[in-house]
Amino acid sequence: MADRKIGTVVYRRSLSPILAIFRLVPEDGMNFPTYRAGQYIALRRENCRLTKKIVRSDGRIEYIPDLDEQGKQKRGPVSHSYSIASAPFETLLHRYLEFYVIMHLDDKGQPGRFTESLFHVNPDGDNAITYVFKIAGDFTLDKHAAGFSSVVMVGTGSGLAPFASMMKQLHYEASQGKTTDVRYTLIHGNRGYQELGYHDELVAIEASEKLDFVYVPTISRPSKDDHDPLTVGKGRANNMLRHIVGMPCKEEEDLQRERASGANTSHAETSLARLVRSALPHHISRESIRERIQPGNTIIITCGNPEGMADIKHVADVQGIHFDMEEW
Repeated sequence: MADRKIGTVVYRRSLSPILAIFRLVPEDGMNFPTYRAGQYIALRRENCRLTKKIVRSDGRIEYIPDLDEQGKQKRGPVSHSYSIASAPFETLLHRYLEFYVIMHLDDKGQPGRFTESLFHVNPDGDNAITYVFKIAGDFTLDKHAAGFSSVVMVGTGSGLAPFASMMKQLHYEASQGKTTDVRYTLIHGNRGYQELGYHDELVAIEASEKLDFVYVPTISRPSKDDHDPLTVGKGRANNMLRHIVGMPCKEEEDLQRERASGANTSHAETSLARLVRSALPHHISRESIRERIQPGNTIIITCGNPEGMADIKHVADVQGIHFDMEEW
């Protein structure tokens, strides 16, 4: 049986109604296990809505509310694993783990069992989270990026978390005199400016020049109220990568494929019409960033939305660039 402890959320910063940063401190008198940037830990909340799996007559699997004898939905423990967004040195110094979490919504728009409960967390009230006393996973730079002179990280949404941990740790180590010749490029896409978690920290790491690091933030739903719009790009993360390497956006490619196959193109045409076209931040030229993504010495690693990761893999394959992704 897993060794479980009860931690306390001491900090929460809401970036939007469905995106937040949480800090968890360990059970009294304990420390968290040591870990490497890119790893994850299993968390549990004890009062979640419970569901049960059913198989429909057509073979489809569906999850429906698990009801008690009175017809009320049962509640109980639900677990979920999350990549750690804090860097190992932060945990050693401050004794917390940090998480950058989006509320999961199913295809019916209903919140996920675990994240619905997690987003009820209040540092001054309902602040307990159970955690497994084990940090695991091999989505680390030494495992997946060793031997490459250029590492391109592409994080979609909360998939930034392991990359935030990596870059903060690399910057700390560089500040302590541990140098590296590796070039790091981080593309992070989210919907709006306020949802660009760790934006200020990553800008500061880039500006310090302790690492060869370029940060490319991009937003897919820009508005006139966005702060500092010139330093933030536009478009989804996967399309930003396509823009950099000179490929058409995914929506254009989808439309071309459907036209060639004779399929109904209405959905693809609508998606393309709604698309926010990719544009780099004004201080970054396409040529300078393209030069950092050369076949042979570059690996692209990604984490986040499965559809986005699949397209990023497609881009890497077309360009002949090594690729890897976080897989649970």
